[in-house]
Amino acid sequence: MAASPVPGGGGGGGGGGAGAVHSSSTSGFAFDSGLEIRTRSVEQTLLPLVSQITTLINHKDNTKKSDKTLQAIQRVGQAVNLAVGRFVKVGEAIANENWDLKEEINIACIEAKQAGETIAALTDVTKLNHVESSGQITILTDKTGVVQAARLLLSSVTKVLLLADRVVIKQIVTSRNKVLATMERLEKVNSFQEFVQIFSQFGNEMVEFAHLTGDRQNDLKDEKKKASMAVARAVLEKGTMMLLTASKTCLRHPSCDSAHKNKEGVFDRMRVALDKVIEIVTESKPNGETDRSSVSVFTGIKELKLNIEALWENLYFESKENLAAALEVILERVEDFTDSAYTSHEHRERILELSTQARTELQQFISVWMQAQSRKTKSAAEELELTVLRVSHSLNQLRKELHHTAMQLAADLLKFHADHVVLKALKLTGVEGNLEALAEYACKLSEQKEQLVETCRLLRHVSGTEPLEITCIHAEETFQVTGPQIISAAETLTLHPSSKIAKENLDVFCEAWESQISDMATLLREISDVFKGRRGEKYDHLSLPRPMKNNANLKSLKPDKPDSEEQAKIAKLGLKLALLTSDTDCELEKWEDQENEIARHGRNMSRMAYSLYLFTRGEGPLKTSHDLIHFLEGFAAEGLKLTSNVQSFSKQLKDDDKLMLLLEINKLIPLCHQLQTITKTSLQNKVFLKVDKCITKIRSMMALVVQLLSLCYKLLKKVESNRWVSVTKKDIMDGKT
Repeated sequence: MAASPVPGGGGGGGGGGAGAVHSSSTSGFAFDSGLEIRTRSVEQTLLPLVSQITTLINHKDNTKKSDKTLQAIQRVGQAVNLAVGRFVKVGEAIANENWDLKEEINIACIEAKQAGETIAALTDVTKLNHVESSGQITILTDKTGVVQAARLLLSSVTKVLLLADRVVIKQIVTSRNKVLATMERLEKVNSFQEFVQIFSQFGNEMVEFAHLTGDRQNDLKDEKKKASMAVARAVLEKGTMMLLTASKTCLRHPSCDSAHKNKEGVFDRMRVALDKVIEIVTESKPNGETDRSSVSVFTGIKELKLNIEALWENLYFESKENLAAALEVILERVEDFTDSAYTSHEHRERILELSTQARTELQQFISVWMQAQSRKTKSAAEELELTVLRVSHSLNQLRKELHHTAMQLAADLLKFHADHVVLKALKLTGVEGNLEALAEYACKLSEQKEQLVETCRLLRHVSGTEPLEITCIHAEETFQVTGPQIISAAETLTLHPSSKIAKENLDVFCEAWESQISDMATLLREISDVFKGRRGEKYDHLSLPRPMKNNANLKSLKPDKPDSEEQAKIAKLGLKLALLTSDTDCELEKWEDQENEIARHGRNMSRMAYSLYLFTRGEGPLKTSHDLIHFLEGFAAEGLKLTSNVQSFSKQLKDDDKLMLLLEINKLIPLCHQLQTITKTSLQNKVFLKVDKCITKIRSMMALVVQLLSLCYKLLKKVESNRWVSVTKKDIMDGKT
């Protein structure tokens, strides 16, 4: 299967694109998210210092300050001024690159600078002449001035940050528009050569978009928005992979309706994901859109219990109508379980029984509560407390039963489909061109899809947190969309059973399905942990590309936790590598003899490089430090095999062509040896630096492999053409003889 370019890694992806590996496309913006990172860093320096000034001002307010205190105050004042200076420089850089906001940013920067200088002057001991009879210096007699300067500083810093935020939003929106425009061109392309050129540009733009949105995702404080952003970016990442193979299939089989249907589905979902990102960034919602995550049963039960418990302190906090209506809404949502064809009879009966019990207990509570409002005696309060406990217990029992129902259904379903029998059968029927078998297995996959969609809908009700609810919705939508796409891809292959690109396309969609099944298994564990109260840390979103998961994979290593910049760096390099593997596969598509030794080793290197990209996301076959070292040794060895075969081929060439090819080989050989040297160094320290070095080295090697494959293909064609001319001349001469 051809490795495909991917636009984003979690924690802030980014990088260059196909055909322009060494520099990412940032046209239209000189200011990038690095400025935002520096702005945040300066902000984090300023705020504690301002806080420290306040502490020192208020410390022993009515007493004289010692020399030590005076020096401390002066140091803080100077530090604030220096930090303000750095902050102002960043702000001015942003202003110079964004003329529409330049005036506003400059005014805020001037205010910040003035505030910093004022604080430094008011805390400068050398300029003070207030000496008491005891000989001690008194400082901060103008305490009000310092407080006002500190407030002005905070105000101006906030203004700059808000304006910088507008710049970042503008970048993301503009980047999205560029991606959409290129997607439109990709949809209309008619030739393979033109597609390769436009897709190279598309890869650059998607990487830029992934970088910007990754940084934005890291800055989001709202867990729900962060999860939504992760989901949208994951759709774009996998969609880019699908877009490549679906488009190539359409170009290879332009009259095939199923191929066009398959491609249109990919483009449609990517557009929805792009719009979702903008919705999150700009905090806007399309008219009439409802918040699907609010329909969770667990959320409703939690809110109802809080409202009931609040009545202990305030008997008039809620009306009885509101409480009864809230329970009815919950029980209406519970019908998703009782109406489901996949819920067992035992579970259904138990859920109905507990629903009736909850309704009865709430009615009893309302009755006691109404009496307590008028009686207000100790016995009435005790009776109210008892009914509250009963209602709470009945709701907890219902919640527990719903959890067990959804989890058991999901676990059984995943176990039953663990071997992906239907997907394997679809691949086989496609290669055989068996239309009857295709119809049979397409029907089975549709049934499986309906089961998975229904299960995800039930899991959403019991997920327990908003980010996990969003993950369930994403899984539901993925199965809903990917199922028909697999069927259309299988139909294309069945109609064209000898088509390698159609087979590759089906593989990509099947892989997406299998990946979502795997994510769903992890989702079950997380939901279970939340339910049991064992969740002691925040989980990364399941669909979010996880570039530094290799930290967990390297079990024998215990490096310091990487910061967001290190994560972004690794993710960015990984993305560039993924795009290069796509370029390699495009070159290999041209080779008529796929078993040619040069093509075979090039293909092996492409697949190995893609597995390293998956490693940066915490996926794929590489799991431990030993795996990584073994992989690097194998990759270097494969590179040397490729150069050896190219050298053998060069012996068939004329001097000029041979020299040109040997010059390219001589660039790759040293890199292979350097990679072998890197593998010999210990990975016990600075593991992220080592991964960084390895990816950079392999990326350089893959860039050379792309050039070598292109050059070898042209020279091979030239040799074959010359050979044909020679044979023709010989035949002519023999005929004359």
